Amino acid sequence: MARPLLQALAATAAIAMVPLATGAMAQVDTNSYRELDLFMDVYNRVKGEYVDKVDDKTLVKGAIQGMLAALDPHSSYVDALDFENMRIQTEGNYGGLGLTVTQEDGAVKVIAPTEDTPAYRAGIKAGDYITHINGKLIFGEALDDAIEDMRGQPGTKVTLTVVRPGRDKPMELTMAREIIVQKPVKWEVKNGVGIININTFSASTGADTRAAILAIDKSLGRKPTGYIVDLRSNGGGLLTQAIEVSDAFLERGEIVSQRGREKADIERYYARAGDLAGGLPIIVLVDAGTASASEIVAGALQDHHRAIVMGERTFGKGSVQTLLQLGPANALRLTTARYYTPSGRSVQEGGIEPDLSVPQISDEDYKSRPVFREADLRRHLINEAKVDNKVLEEDAKTDPRFAATPEQLKKQGIEDFQLDYAVKTLARLGAPQQVAASATPAKAAAKR
Repeated sequence: MARPLLQALAATAAIAMVPLATGAMAQVDTNSYRELDLFMDVYNRVKGEYVDKVDDKTLVKGAIQGMLAALDPHSSYVDALDFENMRIQTEGNYGGLGLTVTQEDGAVKVIAPTEDTPAYRAGIKAGDYITHINGKLIFGEALDDAIEDMRGQPGTKVTLTVVRPGRDKPMELTMAREIIVQKPVKWEVKNGVGIININTFSASTGADTRAAILAIDKSLGRKPTGYIVDLRSNGGGLLTQAIEVSDAFLERGEIVSQRGREKADIERYYARAGDLAGGLPIIVLVDAGTASASEIVAGALQDHHRAIVMGERTFGKGSVQTLLQLGPANALRLTTARYYTPSGRSVQEGGIEPDLSVPQISDEDYKSRPVFREADLRRHLINEAKVDNKVLEEDAKTDPRFAATPEQLKKQGIEDFQLDYAVKTLARLGAPQQVAASATPAKAAAKR
């Protein structure tokens, strides 16, 4: 569970601690002074005439939050609690359920459950709404309070009332809290294929990915048929770690560039020599929850024709946030740049289109459960290139391979259709040089 700055859809693509005094300060002209006079007039009226007494700290914090909320969904004020949540997100452990949540019009909305946690095993899914905690209505309450109610001593139980769009009745789910350990990377081997599941980009993700590649090779006693890099429901994290993960699979070339307000303000990041996967075929699995730093990895491997991107269109968060230090325990989280893939694509709004579109038909709710992305957020940044995705989505024909029901798949032992499809696709691929040839026609076919 996390405050808005930690939610998956707002996951930070670049975090840097920068003293505010070193940033470029906006020039204050006459019009600015007039607006500030208006602000102080409202401030004094509220302080002097509001029905209840209100302190300066409450008013100032509310004014700051309102100012940042008027910019975009990812700029925010970071207080001491936010810092603690950030520490948990990147390196810590906590007692809870393993949920990433946000607040939408007073309701607590699930961004994603963390894999292999109480919430994940209970069947909570992205897009669900939590209306009650232990029978208490939480609509309209502060998100912090809901988070604190869901966290608690490991072993203790909590009951959530969950409303899922597309279902007639709410669900009551009782779970026992556990120690939620942040494990950014997991790996396994299926049918000779190495599977690397990356669920967040925290401080150790790059090193853990390299270790996973070596562990897969060691467990097989040889190189696998290929690798699957699973980035589904990965809301992002540190830019440095996205670069490290991309670098692990690339021999050379640009990974990502970030561009600020001025045209000359461009920073580019490149891969170092050495592809740890040895040129073997790679499939990157993505979905609507693949955001920010995850999109950097998917975009880099796709642009270099190093991997086939498979699954569903990604979230579409192509902005970079920087932490500007204000004091010992507070900061400004401000959108300072957009990032671009090696070919110059901005994924803002549109996201990354998979080379092979594969729905998650093993999810019984996948047709009825609404999908939300960056473009659905209020005041999201506009993609300056404004790519029209309708052309890519014109083909409405149903692939007969995607017609099976969840029940039919379970009888075949398939719990995760997208992963199963990726494993079988890698088995069909031949030599590594076929990867680029397989990816390119697939993209061309999608545009017909």
